[in-house]
Amino acid sequence: MAERIVVGMSGGVDSSVAAALLVEQGYDVVGVTLRVWPWKEATDAGRRFGSCCSAQTVDDARSVARRLGIPHFLLNSEEEFDRSVINRFVSEYRHGRTPVPCVACNKELKFGSLLRRAHAWDAVAVATGHYARVTRDPGTGGVQLWRARDARKDQSDFLWSLTADQLASARFPVGELTKDRVRECARRLGLVTADKPESQEICFIPDDDYRGFLRRRDAGVFRPGRIVDGTGRVRGQHRGIANFTIGQRRGLGITGATASYVVDLDPESDTVTIGPLEDLDRRRLVATDVNFIAGERPREPLRVDAKIRHRHVPARATVRMLDPATAEVVFEEPQRAITPGQSVVWYEGELVIGGGVIARAR
Repeated sequence: MAERIVVGMSGGVDSSVAAALLVEQGYDVVGVTLRVWPWKEATDAGRRFGSCCSAQTVDDARSVARRLGIPHFLLNSEEEFDRSVINRFVSEYRHGRTPVPCVACNKELKFGSLLRRAHAWDAVAVATGHYARVTRDPGTGGVQLWRARDARKDQSDFLWSLTADQLASARFPVGELTKDRVRECARRLGLVTADKPESQEICFIPDDDYRGFLRRRDAGVFRPGRIVDGTGRVRGQHRGIANFTIGQRRGLGITGATASYVVDLDPESDTVTIGPLEDLDRRRLVATDVNFIAGERPREPLRVDAKIRHRHVPARATVRMLDPATAEVVFEEPQRAITPGQSVVWYEGELVIGGGVIARAR
Protein backbone atom coordinates (compact mmCIF):
# COMPACT_ATOMS: atom_id res chain seq x y z
CA MET A 1 0.00 0.00 0.00
CA ALA A 2 1.43 3.37 -1.05
CA GLU A 3 2.33 5.91 1.60
CA ARG A 4 -0.04 8.86 1.82
CA ILE A 5 1.20 12.45 1.56
CA VAL A 6 -0.95 15.54 1.99
CA VAL A 7 0.03 18.39 -0.34
CA GLY A 8 -0.73 21.99 0.57
CA MET A 9 -2.01 23.33 -2.75
CA SER A 10 -1.98 27.13 -2.92
CA GLY A 11 -3.25 27.30 -6.48
CA GLY A 12 0.19 28.18 -7.85
CA VAL A 13 2.47 26.31 -10.19
CA ASP A 14 5.00 25.22 -7.52
CA SER A 15 2.56 23.35 -5.29
CA SER A 16 0.81 21.97 -8.37
CA VAL A 17 4.03 20.42 -9.62
CA ALA A 18 4.89 19.23 -6.10
CA ALA A 19 1.67 17.22 -6.13
CA ALA A 20 2.31 15.97 -9.66
CA LEU A 21 5.82 14.74 -8.84
CA LEU A 22 4.56 12.81 -5.84
CA VAL A 23 1.85 11.19 -7.93
CA GLU A 24 4.49 10.17 -10.49
CA GLN A 25 6.57 8.69 -7.65
CA GLY A 26 3.67 6.45 -6.67
CA TYR A 27 2.46 8.09 -3.46
CA ASP A 28 -1.17 8.23 -2.36
CA VAL A 29 -1.57 12.02 -2.71
CA VAL A 30 -4.28 14.15 -1.12
CA GLY A 31 -4.54 17.83 -2.06
CA VAL A 32 -5.56 20.41 0.54
CA THR A 33 -6.09 24.14 0.16
CA LEU A 34 -6.23 26.26 3.29
CA ARG A 35 -8.79 29.05 3.30
CA VAL A 36 -7.12 31.67 5.46
CA TRP A 37 -9.06 34.80 4.57
CA PRO A 38 -12.74 35.60 3.81
CA TRP A 39 -13.42 35.92 0.11
CA LYS A 40 -16.53 38.04 0.47
CA GLU A 41 -14.31 41.15 0.52
CA ALA A 42 -12.71 40.22 -2.82
CA THR A 43 -15.51 41.15 -5.24
CA ASP A 44 -13.29 42.42 -8.05
CA ALA A 45 -11.23 39.62 -9.62
CA GLY A 46 -8.53 42.12 -10.55
CA ARG A 47 -8.15 43.22 -6.92
CA ARG A 48 -8.43 39.91 -5.13
CA PHE A 49 -6.05 39.02 -2.39
CA GLY A 50 -2.84 37.23 -3.19
CA SER A 51 -2.24 33.77 -4.46
CA CYS A 52 -3.55 31.84 -1.45
CA CYS A 53 -6.59 33.84 -0.50
CA SER A 54 -9.02 33.98 -3.42
CA ALA A 55 -11.73 31.74 -4.78
CA GLN A 56 -9.83 31.54 -8.08
CA THR A 57 -6.87 29.86 -6.39
CA VAL A 58 -9.16 27.15 -5.05
CA ASP A 59 -10.59 26.61 -8.53
CA ASP A 60 -7.06 26.30 -9.92
CA ALA A 61 -5.99 23.87 -7.18
CA ARG A 62 -9.12 21.79 -7.68
CA SER A 63 -8.55 21.74 -11.45
CA VAL A 64 -4.98 20.51 -10.95
CA ALA A 65 -6.14 17.83 -8.52
CA ARG A 66 -8.75 16.66 -11.01
CA ARG A 67 -6.12 16.52 -13.75
CA LEU A 68 -3.84 14.46 -11.51
CA GLY A 69 -6.65 12.19 -10.36
CA ILE A 70 -6.27 12.96 -6.67
CA PRO A 71 -8.83 14.06 -4.05
CA HIS A 72 -8.90 17.72 -3.06
CA PHE A 73 -10.22 19.31 0.12
CA LEU A 74 -10.76 22.92 1.19
CA LEU A 75 -10.08 23.55 4.89
CA ASN A 76 -11.32 26.66 6.65
CA SER A 77 -8.35 27.95 8.64
CA GLU A 78 -9.47 31.58 8.98
CA GLU A 79 -9.62 31.67 12.79
CA GLU A 80 -6.27 29.99 13.27
CA PHE A 81 -4.61 32.16 10.63
CA ASP A 82 -6.06 35.26 12.26
CA ARG A 83 -4.78 34.20 15.68
CA SER A 84 -1.38 32.82 14.69
CA VAL A 85 -0.36 35.04 11.79
CA ILE A 86 -2.37 38.25 11.49
CA ASN A 87 -2.50 39.14 15.19
CA ARG A 88 1.27 38.68 15.34
CA PHE A 89 1.73 40.72 12.16
CA VAL A 90 -0.18 43.68 13.63
CA SER A 91 1.54 43.39 17.00
CA GLU A 92 4.97 43.48 15.41
CA TYR A 93 4.22 46.73 13.59
CA ARG A 94 2.76 48.16 16.79
CA HIS A 95 6.14 47.53 18.41
CA GLY A 96 8.21 49.08 15.64
CA ARG A 97 9.23 45.85 13.93
CA THR A 98 8.90 44.61 10.35
CA PRO A 99 7.61 41.01 10.49
CA VAL A 100 7.86 38.02 8.14
CA PRO A 101 4.39 36.43 8.33
CA CYS A 102 5.37 33.45 6.16
CA VAL A 103 7.58 32.11 8.96
CA ALA A 104 4.66 31.94 11.40
CA CYS A 105 2.34 30.51 8.75
CA ASN A 106 4.75 27.70 7.92
CA LYS A 107 5.31 26.75 11.55
CA GLU A 108 1.79 27.14 12.92
CA LEU A 109 -0.40 26.18 9.96
CA LYS A 110 1.28 24.31 7.12
CA PHE A 111 3.58 22.23 9.32
CA GLY A 112 1.50 22.70 12.45
CA SER A 113 -2.25 22.17 12.26
CA LEU A 114 -2.21 20.79 8.69
CA LEU A 115 0.50 18.29 9.61
CA ARG A 116 -1.47 17.14 12.66
CA ARG A 117 -4.54 16.66 10.48
CA ALA A 118 -2.46 14.80 7.90
CA HIS A 119 -1.24 12.38 10.55
CA ALA A 120 -4.86 11.84 11.59
CA TRP A 121 -5.53 10.87 7.96
CA ASP A 122 -2.71 8.30 8.20
CA ALA A 123 -0.43 10.43 6.03
CA VAL A 124 3.32 10.26 6.59
CA ALA A 125 4.05 13.83 5.55
CA VAL A 126 2.90 17.22 4.33
CA ALA A 127 4.39 18.50 1.07
CA THR A 128 4.46 22.07 -0.21
CA GLY A 129 5.86 23.95 -3.19
CA HIS A 130 8.69 25.52 -1.19
CA TYR A 131 12.09 25.69 -2.85
CA ALA A 132 14.15 23.91 -0.18
CA ARG A 133 15.45 20.40 0.50
CA VAL A 134 15.26 17.96 3.41
CA THR A 135 17.57 14.97 3.90
CA ARG A 136 18.77 12.66 6.66
CA ASP A 137 22.28 12.84 8.05
CA PRO A 138 23.84 9.50 6.97
CA GLY A 139 25.79 9.31 10.23
CA THR A 140 23.25 10.31 12.89
CA GLY A 141 19.98 9.90 11.04
CA GLY A 142 18.99 13.41 12.06
CA VAL A 143 16.91 15.54 9.72
CA GLN A 144 18.67 18.30 7.76
CA LEU A 145 17.30 21.37 5.95
CA TRP A 146 19.18 22.61 2.89
CA ARG A 147 18.93 25.55 0.52
CA ALA A 148 17.24 24.85 -2.82
CA ARG A 149 19.23 23.87 -5.90
CA ASP A 150 17.94 27.03 -7.57
CA ALA A 151 19.58 29.74 -5.48
CA ARG A 152 17.39 32.41 -7.07
CA LYS A 153 14.23 30.75 -5.74
CA ASP A 154 15.54 29.45 -2.42
CA GLN A 155 12.96 29.72 0.40
CA SER A 156 14.82 27.95 3.19
CA ASP A 157 14.92 31.24 5.13
CA PHE A 158 11.14 30.96 5.61
CA LEU A 159 11.52 27.49 7.18
CA TRP A 160 14.21 28.04 9.84
CA SER A 161 11.70 27.94 12.72
CA LEU A 162 10.53 24.39 11.98
CA THR A 163 11.57 21.75 14.48
CA ALA A 164 13.32 18.54 13.55
CA ASP A 165 10.06 16.66 14.12
CA GLN A 166 8.20 18.96 11.73
CA LEU A 167 10.91 18.69 9.08
CA ALA A 168 10.95 14.91 9.42
CA SER A 169 7.37 14.98 8.12
CA ALA A 170 7.98 17.66 5.47
CA ARG A 171 8.49 17.12 1.75
CA PHE A 172 9.65 19.73 -0.77
CA PRO A 173 9.43 18.01 -4.17
CA VAL A 174 10.47 21.05 -6.26
CA GLY A 175 13.52 21.83 -4.13
CA GLU A 176 15.81 20.02 -6.56
CA LEU A 177 14.41 21.86 -9.61
CA THR A 178 14.78 25.26 -11.20
CA LYS A 179 11.70 27.41 -11.75
CA ASP A 180 11.99 26.89 -15.50
CA ARG A 181 11.90 23.11 -15.06
CA VAL A 182 8.89 23.40 -12.76
CA ARG A 183 6.98 25.30 -15.44
CA GLU A 184 8.09 22.83 -18.11
CA CYS A 185 6.74 19.99 -15.97
CA ALA A 186 3.43 21.79 -15.49
CA ARG A 187 3.10 22.36 -19.25
CA ARG A 188 3.94 18.74 -20.00
CA LEU A 189 1.14 17.64 -17.70
CA GLY A 190 -1.32 20.22 -18.99
CA LEU A 191 -1.81 21.93 -15.62
CA VAL A 192 -3.79 25.18 -15.66
CA THR A 193 -1.21 26.78 -13.35
CA ALA A 194 1.73 26.25 -15.73
CA ASP A 195 2.07 29.89 -16.75
CA LYS A 196 0.40 31.50 -13.77
CA PRO A 197 2.34 34.58 -12.65
CA GLU A 198 3.98 34.60 -9.26
CA SER A 199 2.56 36.61 -6.38
CA GLN A 200 5.17 38.82 -4.73
CA GLU A 201 3.04 40.46 -2.05
CA ILE A 202 1.90 39.22 1.34
CA CYS A 203 -1.04 36.92 0.61
CA PHE A 204 -3.57 38.60 2.90
CA ILE A 205 -2.67 42.20 1.96
CA PRO A 206 -4.73 43.57 -0.97
CA ASP A 207 -2.67 45.54 -3.50
CA ASP A 208 0.39 45.20 -1.24
CA ASP A 209 -1.03 48.06 0.89
CA TYR A 210 0.04 46.91 4.34
CA ARG A 211 -0.57 50.37 5.86
CA GLY A 212 -4.19 50.34 4.74
CA PHE A 213 -4.58 46.82 6.10
CA LEU A 214 -3.15 47.84 9.47
CA ARG A 215 -5.43 50.88 9.71
CA ARG A 216 -8.49 48.76 9.07
CA ARG A 217 -7.30 46.15 11.53
CA ASP A 218 -6.15 48.42 14.36
CA ALA A 219 -6.00 52.18 13.79
CA GLY A 220 -4.26 52.52 17.16
CA VAL A 221 -1.11 51.15 15.54
CA PHE A 222 -0.62 54.60 14.04
CA ARG A 223 0.27 57.03 16.83
CA PRO A 224 1.82 60.37 15.86
CA GLY A 225 5.30 61.21 17.03
CA ARG A 226 8.57 62.97 16.29
CA ILE A 227 11.21 62.47 13.65
CA VAL A 228 14.66 63.27 15.07
CA ASP A 229 18.23 63.05 13.87
CA GLY A 230 21.16 61.43 15.63
CA THR A 231 21.71 64.49 17.82
CA GLY A 232 18.10 64.46 19.02
CA ARG A 233 17.13 67.53 17.00
CA VAL A 234 13.51 67.39 15.86
CA ARG A 235 13.32 67.25 12.08
CA GLY A 236 9.61 66.65 11.62
CA GLN A 237 6.46 64.87 12.74
CA HIS A 238 5.02 61.54 11.63
CA ARG A 239 1.66 59.75 11.78
CA GLY A 240 2.83 56.44 13.20
CA ILE A 241 6.02 54.35 13.30
CA ALA A 242 4.15 51.58 11.47
CA ASN A 243 4.64 53.72 8.36
CA PHE A 244 8.39 53.15 8.54
CA THR A 245 11.01 50.43 8.40
CA ILE A 246 14.76 50.47 8.96
CA GLY A 247 16.61 51.69 5.87
CA GLN A 248 13.63 53.56 4.43
CA ARG A 249 14.49 56.73 2.54
CA ARG A 250 11.31 57.79 0.76
CA GLY A 251 8.19 59.16 2.39
CA LEU A 252 9.91 60.61 5.45
CA GLY A 253 8.17 63.96 5.05
CA ILE A 254 11.28 66.04 5.70
CA THR A 255 13.43 68.28 3.58
CA GLY A 256 17.18 68.76 3.52
CA ALA A 257 20.21 68.72 1.30
CA THR A 258 21.55 65.49 2.79
CA ALA A 259 19.87 62.16 2.09
CA SER A 260 18.38 60.68 5.24
CA TYR A 261 17.35 57.14 6.12
CA VAL A 262 15.36 55.60 8.95
CA VAL A 263 17.99 54.21 11.33
CA ASP A 264 15.89 53.49 14.45
CA LEU A 265 12.28 53.17 15.59
CA ASP A 266 11.34 53.62 19.26
CA PRO A 267 7.79 52.35 19.97
CA GLU A 268 7.92 53.55 23.59
CA SER A 269 8.22 57.20 22.61
CA ASP A 270 6.90 56.81 19.04
CA THR A 271 10.12 58.34 17.78
CA VAL A 272 11.63 57.82 14.32
CA THR A 273 15.37 58.48 14.15
CA ILE A 274 16.95 59.35 10.81
CA GLY A 275 20.54 59.61 9.74
CA PRO A 276 23.02 59.25 6.89
CA LEU A 277 23.50 55.97 5.03
CA GLU A 278 26.53 54.94 7.08
CA ASP A 279 24.43 54.99 10.26
CA LEU A 280 22.64 51.90 8.95
CA ASP A 281 25.80 49.80 9.19
CA ARG A 282 25.87 47.57 12.29
CA ARG A 283 27.96 44.56 13.30
CA ARG A 284 25.85 43.12 16.10
CA LEU A 285 22.28 41.99 16.62
CA VAL A 286 20.28 40.17 19.26
CA ALA A 287 17.83 37.50 18.11
CA THR A 288 14.94 35.97 20.07
CA ASP A 289 12.76 32.87 19.49
CA VAL A 290 15.95 31.08 18.52
CA ASN A 291 15.65 27.65 16.92
CA PHE A 292 18.41 25.19 16.07
CA ILE A 293 17.13 22.49 13.74
CA ALA A 294 19.38 19.83 15.26
CA GLY A 295 17.77 20.61 18.62
CA GLU A 296 20.86 21.32 20.73
CA ARG A 297 22.00 24.89 21.38
CA PRO A 298 25.75 25.40 20.91
CA ARG A 299 27.63 25.73 24.16
CA GLU A 300 30.47 27.60 22.51
CA PRO A 301 30.36 30.47 19.98
CA LEU A 302 29.45 29.10 16.55
CA ARG A 303 30.82 30.36 13.24
CA VAL A 304 28.12 30.65 10.56
CA ASP A 305 27.01 32.42 7.42
CA ALA A 306 24.16 34.66 8.57
CA LYS A 307 21.38 36.06 6.43
CA ILE A 308 19.35 39.05 7.72
CA ARG A 309 16.65 39.29 5.06
CA HIS A 310 15.36 37.26 2.13
CA ARG A 311 17.48 38.98 -0.54
CA HIS A 312 20.55 39.38 1.65
CA VAL A 313 23.79 37.62 0.74
CA PRO A 314 24.82 35.58 3.81
CA ALA A 315 27.78 37.08 5.67
CA ARG A 316 30.30 35.53 8.04
CA ALA A 317 29.33 35.87 11.68
CA THR A 318 29.57 34.29 15.11
CA VAL A 319 26.51 33.18 17.08
CA ARG A 320 26.70 33.15 20.88
CA MET A 321 23.79 31.99 23.05
CA LEU A 322 22.70 34.45 25.76
CA ASP A 323 19.97 32.18 27.13
CA PRO A 324 18.04 29.19 25.71
CA ALA A 325 15.88 31.42 23.46
CA THR A 326 18.19 34.39 22.80
CA ALA A 327 21.41 34.76 20.84
CA GLU A 328 23.87 37.48 19.94
CA VAL A 329 25.17 37.53 16.37
CA VAL A 330 28.42 39.39 15.61
CA PHE A 331 29.35 39.91 11.95
CA GLU A 332 32.90 40.13 10.68
CA GLU A 333 31.91 43.12 8.55
CA PRO A 334 29.15 45.70 9.17
CA GLN A 335 25.79 44.81 7.63
CA ARG A 336 23.39 47.41 6.28
CA ALA A 337 19.86 47.94 7.63
CA ILE A 338 19.56 45.14 10.20
CA THR A 339 15.81 45.27 10.82
CA PRO A 340 13.97 44.16 13.97
CA GLY A 341 11.20 41.69 13.17
CA GLN A 342 13.01 40.16 10.24
CA SER A 343 14.58 36.71 10.41
CA VAL A 344 18.26 36.06 10.88
CA VAL A 345 19.05 32.64 9.45
CA TRP A 346 22.26 30.68 9.99
CA TYR A 347 23.91 28.49 7.38
CA GLU A 348 26.91 26.22 7.14
CA GLY A 349 27.43 26.28 3.40
CA GLU A 350 24.09 25.11 1.95
CA LEU A 351 22.93 23.58 5.24
CA VAL A 352 20.43 25.56 7.32
CA ILE A 353 21.47 25.42 10.98
CA GLY A 354 18.66 27.53 12.44
CA GLY A 355 17.75 31.12 13.09
CA GLY A 356 15.82 33.63 15.15
CA VAL A 357 13.83 36.85 15.03
CA ILE A 358 15.90 40.01 15.08
CA ALA A 359 15.08 41.95 18.26
CA ARG A 360 17.57 44.78 17.91
CA ALA A 361 20.81 45.80 16.23
CA ARG A 362 23.70 47.41 17.99
